[in-house]
Amino acid sequence: MFRNYLKIAWRNLWKSRLLTAVNILGLAVAFTASILLVLTAAREFSFDQFHDHKQQLQQLYISVHHVQGTEERSNLPMPLTPALKQEFPEVKAASRFMDASGMVRYRDKMYGSDVMGVDPDFLRMFSFPLLSGEKQQPLRSLSNVVITERMARKIFGSAEPVGQSLEMYLEGRWKTFIVSAVAEDVPDNSSLEFDMLCRFEHVPAYADQKDAWNSSTHEVFVQLSDQATAAAFERRAKTFVNKYFAEGIRNLQRDGAVPGKDGALIGLHLMPLTDIHFNSISSSGGAISRFYPYMLLLIGIFILFIACVNFMNLTIAGAFSRSREIGMRKILGAFRGQVIMQLWGEAVLVCGLALLAGMAMAYFLLPGYNALFSNRLSLNLLRQPWLLPGLFLVFVLVTLVAGGYPALMIARLNTIKVLKGSLLTGRSNRVRNVLIVTQFVISSLLICCTLIAWQQLNYLRKKPLGYSKEQVISIPVPYNVDAELALTRMRNQLSGHAGILAVTGTDINMGRGRDGSSATSIVSFDYKGREVRSHWLRVDYDYVGAMGLQLVAGRDFSRAYGTDSSALLINEKMAAQLGGMEAALGALLPVEDSAHPQQVIGIVKDFNFKSLKEEIGPLTLNINKEWPLQYIFVKVAAGNLPGYMNLVKQQWQALYPGSSTDPSFLDENTDRQYRREQRFSGIFISAAVLAIIISCMGLFAISVLIMTRRTREVGVRKVLGASVAGIVTLLSKDFVKLVLLSVMIASPVAWYIMEQWLQHYAYRIPVNIGVFLLAGAIALLVAVITVSIQSVRAALMNPVKSIRTE
Repeated sequence: MFRNYLKIAWRNLWKSRLLTAVNILGLAVAFTASILLVLTAAREFSFDQFHDHKQQLQQLYISVHHVQGTEERSNLPMPLTPALKQEFPEVKAASRFMDASGMVRYRDKMYGSDVMGVDPDFLRMFSFPLLSGEKQQPLRSLSNVVITERMARKIFGSAEPVGQSLEMYLEGRWKTFIVSAVAEDVPDNSSLEFDMLCRFEHVPAYADQKDAWNSSTHEVFVQLSDQATAAAFERRAKTFVNKYFAEGIRNLQRDGAVPGKDGALIGLHLMPLTDIHFNSISSSGGAISRFYPYMLLLIGIFILFIACVNFMNLTIAGAFSRSREIGMRKILGAFRGQVIMQLWGEAVLVCGLALLAGMAMAYFLLPGYNALFSNRLSLNLLRQPWLLPGLFLVFVLVTLVAGGYPALMIARLNTIKVLKGSLLTGRSNRVRNVLIVTQFVISSLLICCTLIAWQQLNYLRKKPLGYSKEQVISIPVPYNVDAELALTRMRNQLSGHAGILAVTGTDINMGRGRDGSSATSIVSFDYKGREVRSHWLRVDYDYVGAMGLQLVAGRDFSRAYGTDSSALLINEKMAAQLGGMEAALGALLPVEDSAHPQQVIGIVKDFNFKSLKEEIGPLTLNINKEWPLQYIFVKVAAGNLPGYMNLVKQQWQALYPGSSTDPSFLDENTDRQYRREQRFSGIFISAAVLAIIISCMGLFAISVLIMTRRTREVGVRKVLGASVAGIVTLLSKDFVKLVLLSVMIASPVAWYIMEQWLQHYAYRIPVNIGVFLLAGAIALLVAVITVSIQSVRAALMNPVKSIRTE
């Protein structure tokens, strides 16, 4: 019986080769796209899932309710972790996590690396397996260091690394360490990244800040006991906060700050480790919003649904040519279940072939997909326990929906009508129309969302930021180079070259450089009986001119004034905090860690020194050399930008041979801030194009079947004098109505979804009706072209031949 069903199914599919090809191709493309989209989403959801104790691992963060608004940050004071372990028995383990160094030296050879300072609990909490060396307490001694397998090969080659000594550049000098263990390389789906681990006591300024509760520098992770809950911990943390942050709470109360919903001005909270990849509060996380992977899954479902609708429409429409076969089967004694099994079996065969083709296409396209969208996907993601069962479940649902429903519908039809060929009733046409509308609703929705996302990203790239970014080269200064001396030497080397307009320095890059850096520094102090908070930017002479900043009051830093080393420039937002322009200019600010009050000598126009996702905040610029420089900026003339970049690289190598640095233009850095959005936007655009193509494949095949049924009608109309244009309009108008209806349904849904997405941006475009008109025009144009191809062909046929057809 099964063999007979299979043989008949194969014959029927071969007989209707056009419909079969359209079905298999459409489903195969849909399966391919869905597999790639699901793999992309699965990678994002896989972050930090490999840790054995992931359910108990949490990251601490603090919320502070200032007068200006609520601040949430994961940077915490150095003495917090020891106090936490002492006062919270439910904290099984805890570790601080902070960048300690970036340079390692072995036998006079230097290597760039990410050296992180941690506490001894770190490797007991997190699942970073140790391959060799001391596995129980590898960071027992302050002179111990744990190195990853990749760095061990890079530094020691094939030699045994355990027991070897190397040097790290820490706080301006080289210190010797002993490799106590080698760890497996950190997985690429880990939010915590490192090349080496050393004790936290080696991080910058530890000796000065180990007892300072008013300075926040690093992240803290805790492992709760199995019986403890995050909610219970946060309730107990209120007493802890009141004890150790008492001064900060008093200052907030004095300024009139309003407590949060829990009644606290300062709160200590926990964030599950598996959430930090999606949370911008965490310094280690915040890579993307959960919106993106969920949207990828949804788009994958949409594309599969569109392909299923094609299959259903074509199966129902194609059944007209098999009406007498179905009728004869029923007269000869076939039960309804047998007819359903026969028709559903054909659907399973088509879907199976499409799935195999889709998996093969996904395998071969994966390298190109990774390169195009800067992904690091692997088919190893399919090993996740939910993926393969999910794929099988999707396959079963596709066959049931795409093949089962049409089979059930056809098998239930009246036998007499079937034998007469009256298979496609008005009801089936309504079902077909509903499915076509649903298809194009999804396609139009994707087009609308993609257009709005593209407009927003284009707006972010082109919006004036208030400073010059096109002609400024940013040079990251390596850890082992004296930045102040490097700035002086680069000024001297470049001053005689035509086209070099200015050379200056800063401690924070603009945007995100090729070194991956993105930092901020915030300083708070009491001024006239209230707290003032400001972003703090260390700059050097000529910074205002090099960056094209606009002075609105006062003057710039000048070498002619010896007191400018304790002077400040502020932006307009900071001036507003100090009481306005007149009150701010000349004000003496009692900045912490400064021996004397520092005077405001100038005010610059507000500029976007952070991502456009954030509003401009208060900013203070200083040239105090106690704040070390980390970047050198070179302003060059317009024109030969690649030539100037080569000149800067050559001069750096001449001054520091063998010292690696990776300069970049600031406009590249600002664009790099939005690369994740650009990557996902590219995926969405591709998905929208695919959805339209698959929809049009089904629409084309449906139009072929309908034109075939109306061939005689077309011939009669031509004989009676109908024009080609009139016939094309007649045959196409029903499809045009369906597409227009789809756009009308999709537009308000797209507007709501994108309004929610745009809320994440401080600077955003308004969503206007033009986007929906354009999306409708695109969908309509594509649909009209698709249908008109067959309509024109039918209208141009010889009427005599058309009347003899059918």
